[in-house]
Amino acid sequence: MIKPRFDTPDVKEIQSRLQRVCEKMAQDNLTHYVAACPNNIFYLTHFANYVHERPFILVISAYGDLSFIVPKLEIPHVKTRMIGDIELIEYFEFPAPITQGWDAKFQSLFPPNARIGVESTCPLQVFEAIPAEPIRADIIEDTRMIKSDYEIGRITYTSNIACAALKRLFELARPGMGLLEVHSQCRALMLMQTLADNPSANMLATNATSVFQPPSVSHDPHNFTDVSMVMAEGGPNVSIINGTLNGYGSEVERTFFLGDVPEACLKPYETMMQARECAYQTAMPGTLMSDVDRACNDIFRKAGYAENLLHRTGHGIGVTGHEGPFFADGYNREIKPGMIFTIEPGVYLQGIGGFRHSDTVLITDQGPVSLTPIQDSLSAMTFAL
Repeated sequence: MIKPRFDTPDVKEIQSRLQRVCEKMAQDNLTHYVAACPNNIFYLTHFANYVHERPFILVISAYGDLSFIVPKLEIPHVKTRMIGDIELIEYFEFPAPITQGWDAKFQSLFPPNARIGVESTCPLQVFEAIPAEPIRADIIEDTRMIKSDYEIGRITYTSNIACAALKRLFELARPGMGLLEVHSQCRALMLMQTLADNPSANMLATNATSVFQPPSVSHDPHNFTDVSMVMAEGGPNVSIINGTLNGYGSEVERTFFLGDVPEACLKPYETMMQARECAYQTAMPGTLMSDVDRACNDIFRKAGYAENLLHRTGHGIGVTGHEGPFFADGYNREIKPGMIFTIEPGVYLQGIGGFRHSDTVLITDQGPVSLTPIQDSLSAMTFAL
């Protein structure tokens, strides 16, 4: 297993990513590729920022040359963080007079007859400024799917901290424990450890979440509208630790009980565990991602929970905590070694609660290996009062 690491990527690591992008460009016969997605820009430059109205646009040539169109205001910031040989092309402000804005600088980068690839998520104003018919090709997202040893080490590091935060949440767990107290303590643990290990960590590439849902809400997995929520005796309470630390993500979640396990929770919890085991057994190299999701969902359907499914079996982890590829029915891509996913099949019953564990898993030649190996059995997830 690759050891956890928290160091900054070196030039060789960034160049290897760029080389793989250029190889995919060559396969698509592209002379240039345009990236405006902040996550893709971070992946190839190591620069992260909150993007407001001023565009940041990375242009990649078939030869691997990088041109980065940046507001003048941000040039010193970019120079502080960027890694590798990048031509910085500044524009003064947005909006700007005709011929003086970012779009004029952008269009000057392309020769006649250029074949220009563009992300599916490209902002419309950038898309319309491309001086040729854009060719949709999610090349950088595809490249990000297979992790280098460096990336696996960084994600392992984030996963270790996420596990420490979850253990702290369990130490705090008792009926009446409030959401804000849990979030404050566990998030602080994650951020302080990150900064202790690397004082120059980029907090603009850091977004840690440490929360839970009591059984009255856990059937609605994205509902955090009430910050005064408290843990409830019995369960299911669902803990959620996820996000990114200095640019690399992880996720670990557990369904837990305080004192006793209500009778109505036994079957959905056991069914969730069966689907979880199915995911670990089927997520093998060469298998289609859609087949994993379909096999897990079949377990829920056979148990009578067809109407209680709300999401896919898992998603990718990388320079964000939530990205492609996906364990999703209809997503017919092949699982490959070096991919990192969540495994999180879940079932949700209004009036009873939600049942979901989530782990960050690395796909190896032998199959999935959890990077967040927290106990998950019903007995381990039932805490005495």
